[in-house]
This record gives sequence, C-alpha cells and structure tokens, in this order.
Amino acid sequence: MESHEKKSLSEADIKAKFITPAIVSAGWDEMTQIRREVTLTPGPVVVRGNLSSRNKKKKKFADYVLQKEKGVPVAVIEAKDNNHTVSDGMQQALGYAELLDVPSAFSSNGDGFSSHNKTAGPGQDIETEFGMDAFPSPDELWQRYMTFRGIKPAEEALVTEPYYDDGSKKEPRYYQAEAINRVVEKVAQGDKRLLLVMATGTGKTYTTFQIIYRLWKAKKVQRVLFLVDRNILADQTLVNDFKPFGSVMTKIRNRKIDPAYEVYLGLYQSLTGPYEEDKIFKSVKRDFFDMIVIDECHRGSAKDDSAWKEILEYFDCAIQLGLTATPKETKYASNITYFGEPVYTYSLKQGIQDGFLAPYKVVRVDIDKDLQGWTPPAGMTDDLGNEIERR
Repeated sequence: MESHEKKSLSEADIKAKFITPAIVSAGWDEMTQIRREVTLTPGPVVVRGNLSSRNKKKKKFADYVLQKEKGVPVAVIEAKDNNHTVSDGMQQALGYAELLDVPSAFSSNGDGFSSHNKTAGPGQDIETEFGMDAFPSPDELWQRYMTFRGIKPAEEALVTEPYYDDGSKKEPRYYQAEAINRVVEKVAQGDKRLLLVMATGTGKTYTTFQIIYRLWKAKKVQRVLFLVDRNILADQTLVNDFKPFGSVMTKIRNRKIDPAYEVYLGLYQSLTGPYEEDKIFKSVKRDFFDMIVIDECHRGSAKDDSAWKEILEYFDCAIQLGLTATPKETKYASNITYFGEPVYTYSLKQGIQDGFLAPYKVVRVDIDKDLQGWTPPAGMTDDLGNEIERR
C-alpha cells in the first residue's frame, strides 16, 4: 500500500489491516488470547448537588490486551493511525501496563512496533522498534511475564488455571483479575497466610469465588471453608457468587460438619462458642480443610483471644486467606501480624478514581441532646444507686 493511502486510513482500519494480522501471525490465538477494545476503567463519577454523571474523557481503554489464559494478561498494545509515529501511543500503553502490572507494552501505527520491556537485563534495550513481521510470540511474552512476576516453571500450571466462565462473557475487572492472580501466585509459591484488602463494593466475594474455583479446579485444594460473621452473608454467597459450586457446596447447619461436601459456608458462631462442647470445628481432623477464607477478618480474627483465631490455629495446615476493606492495626489486634502484608490492595480512593465506586459526602446530623445537652431529673440514680448530680 502506498504511503499516502495508508495515511488516509482510520485507526480502526490500521488495526484491522496491519496490527491484528501481525499479532495473529506471531502465533497469538485470535479467539482466546487477543482481547480488543478493552475497557479497563469506566471513568470517575462526578457529583454536582443531587445530579451525577460519568467523566468518560478519563475512561481507560486499551486497544489490545494479550493474555496467556483468560484473566492472565501479559501485554498491552496501543494503536494509532498512520499520521502518528510508531511510538506515539507508548505513553498510554505504559499507563495501562502499570495498571495491569504486566512487563510488556507496545505501540504501533501500522508501519512497525515500538516496544517497552520491563524485564530487560544488562546490555539489553528497554525500548526498541521492529517491523510488523517481528512481533513476539506468546511463549516469548509469557517467559517475560514469568520473570517479571517471579513465577517458577513448577508453578506455571497453577497460575494459568482459567477462571470460571459461565458463558455470559463476564470477565473480572482489571483489579479483580490482579487480586486473583496475586493470591494464586502466592499459593503456588507455598505461602499459607494471605491478606487481601479491597474496598467495600468492589466485589470481594466474586473475587474470592474465582480464587477458590481456580485452586479447587487445579486440585490444589479439595475442601474449603468460607467463614462469615452474619447469616445473611452466608445465604447471599450460597445463592449468588458461589452458586456454580452447586452440589459440592453446603452451608454448615445444626452445629454439624457433614464430610460429604467440598465447599463449606459457615458462621463462626455456629462453629465455636464459650464452652468446649460448642467447638464443633474440632469434630473433624486438623487437616480436614485445605483452605480457609475469613471474610471481614478485621472484625475479630486478628485478636489473640478471638473465636476466629482458635479456628485458624486448629486448622493451621490449611491455606488461610483473610479478606478486609479496613485492615485493623492497633496495639491489641493486627491483621498484618497474623497474615502478613497484603498480597494486593485496592483502595476506596482508587475505586473512586477509576469510577467503579461513586464519591460520597458525609452528612452530619446533630440531635437535640448534642446541641442542647441533657440534665438528669431530680432524684435520678446511677447503676450503683448513687444520686446523679444535677448538671
């Protein structure tokens, strides 16, 4: 194609005629490994009075995300029309690579590729340019990813286990995929105590389901206990996010652990109590569960005398994953002391900036007692029978 003809093509034409064919020719599967026009973040929600709108100009949108398996991204590509230089999209590509925590970023205008390799060693160029017929193969970029993330060959099978796909084309959001991958990688490396911090409303339960599903499907774990502190949470989890487990899943009822199942949902109150006969978790062997997930672990499991803590200590051979939106760090209780530093954190601030959460405002309501004070009536006494001073 003549140069002037190429410059008249739109960005969509450049992708269809030059970039996509070049990626496919390098061995990438167009159906499973190449994701196109991927919305990473929808853009922040802007609130003005009682009205709200989304700032779509700050939407983050990658032209291509290349993945080893579903949910395991390894590279991003930013495309430009032929009136731009080969490297004009690199800054955008680097931003998306940072978001996805991948080592490879590329930019192209249809004449060639500009490449940024975060794993370049001594004597190697971090940034290079090459022709359209020299795009790296899936194996090459996967090896680069493994080096970047510290994944060893023996761990590869587990970290590439696909996530659950119900056929609806729903995929984890970028931060959910990163949280899932980080936990799975740590488990593959032999870590047993893990802490995941995700803001309320960002899909902790869905993320947890995908973590458990991948480990369970890969036969890394067989029996899993998901601990919650409210009955409604167990019921919602049972019929919503964890529903695909179907007949292998049960909710612990009537203070009995039925060994016929593989995924158990339970309230810690139904597993333990102040008396030895209440501690039904001891009715099974210490190696009965391969994994225990503690939802909202800041509410108690960090304390040395917590009921949750004794369950964790009994099943100390199991992989233990703590979930929280607000890690507790006080003189008397610490999530980090027990679980270690979070393997991944997605904060409230980041969720608002990305647009997955809406900004909020605090409305202060003062009741009359706050504003005017309160005076006890004449003759009123305290719990010990002493008359309260009238002031």
